[in-house]
Amino acid sequence: MKRLKLKIQLYCGNEIAMGPGKADLLDAIDREGSISGAARAMDMSYRRAWLLVDAMNRCWREPLVQTSPGSAKGGGARLTALGIAVLHHYRALQERLQGSSECAAYLALAEALLADPKASRKGDRT
Repeated sequence: MKRLKLKIQLYCGNEIAMGPGKADLLDAIDREGSISGAARAMDMSYRRAWLLVDAMNRCWREPLVQTSPGSAKGGGARLTALGIAVLHHYRALQERLQGSSECAAYLALAEALLADPKASRKGDRT
């Protein structure tokens, strides 16, 4: 059976407030304790990670990530209570959607989908 990949994106205006990559970044921040550590773990630039965190923090009623400046005691980042809740609910929604792969609509799409695309006919003059 062919596999369809369903992706959940939550929008705040034109901004993606939460999606699979941002959820992965939140997991990495929770695990690593910093944005830079999370960025390294995900093989992404610190700037990119910081911009994603900034976008998330601007899209929710409260920030999802709280940062502390570096010092002798060390800086870092942690998920706020809302960040933990949003991540938990997003992962639960992903899980629920994965479980819907036996519904009639999913099966109909999987049946109509080819395993590989047909050869391009661009340039075919017939």
